[in-house]
Amino acid sequence: MFVKEFKRVVFPYHRNIGGWRTRRKIIVLESDDWGSIRMPSRSVYERCLREGYPVEKSWYERYDSLLSEDDLELLFELLTSVKDANDRNPVITANVIVGNPDFDAIESTGRREYRFEPITETFKRYPRHARCLQLWNEGRQRGVFFPQFHGREHFNVALFMNDLRRGDPVATFAFANRMAGCIPKSAKVQENLYVRATQFRSAEEKVNVRLAQIEGLRLFSEIFGESSRTMIPTNYTWSSDFDSCVAELGVEAFQGSVVMKEQQVDGSYIPIRRRIGDQNEIGQTYLVRNAAFEPSQSPEPRMNAVDHCLYQIRGAFQLSKPAVISTHRLNFCGFIDQSNRDQNLEALQVLLRKILKKWPDVEFMTSVDLLDLVRDSQPD
Repeated sequence: MFVKEFKRVVFPYHRNIGGWRTRRKIIVLESDDWGSIRMPSRSVYERCLREGYPVEKSWYERYDSLLSEDDLELLFELLTSVKDANDRNPVITANVIVGNPDFDAIESTGRREYRFEPITETFKRYPRHARCLQLWNEGRQRGVFFPQFHGREHFNVALFMNDLRRGDPVATFAFANRMAGCIPKSAKVQENLYVRATQFRSAEEKVNVRLAQIEGLRLFSEIFGESSRTMIPTNYTWSSDFDSCVAELGVEAFQGSVVMKEQQVDGSYIPIRRRIGDQNEIGQTYLVRNAAFEPSQSPEPRMNAVDHCLYQIRGAFQLSKPAVISTHRLNFCGFIDQSNRDQNLEALQVLLRKILKKWPDVEFMTSVDLLDLVRDSQPD
């Protein structure tokens, strides 16, 4: 108990040591996984349970899916109801997965070759999602939704296809149910390993991961009409050998956690600590998350996430840092479990109101707004 309490008190301050500073009270909401498939439907979730796959033990397998039109409309309505002192709404920097496995196309190859489809096609396959891209664009126009790049797909192609070809039961079950992998029945760690898109285990896999980033960034530009100036590697895992190729396609900064995973060719990784405002050898900037609003990922009452986040924001502001808040897409998803969305939207509304009451001079920004501020304030 002492160790847990010590971490709770110290971590919000420890993660803010060093790096770029500002006296302005800035709030950035960074949200990952937009556009990726996870759990396709409630019926598939229940099928997993009947077949003995422990999906109820993972927050992502339990709640996460493509947000429906209703999910988006309710989220955007909430965000537009709140404004800071500059008359600006809270804005979600939505880190987008631009493609998903095309299971039918893979089937047509005898399950030998991988194929993917853009999110524009994925939306058409889901029952309450035909207008989702239109709603995303409306959210952009209203200033509450700001897409940035997360990956071509949130899916480890090499791992999944290798397992599928050899008839692995988990991969075969996931494929039959149009899922991006699943948790094995006998897993000691309740985790879906197939979603680790940027992890590689050989030089050949590394080349293919690199090509996926390039193809994904090009597709992002086609869908949204502009390059993504920042990106966040999936699962906080990346190889610095990819920095140059994404820079050529417009990426000026990386979002991320305090500790990122530098992927090695043998499948291992080296932890690398980042500070906000740090730059790599080619001048790309690092933005660092120092707070979290993740009510879906807590066994505690959802409202506890509000106080937890406020405590971390206070730590950031006291050490003259912007509060860069991680809040994954699953927090706003009601397509699998409507109560998940409804409880979390209520908590989000409370959080935003308490932020404005406690810090009336707070400023809501996107990750790109923050990037520009960091760069403009640093000496040449």
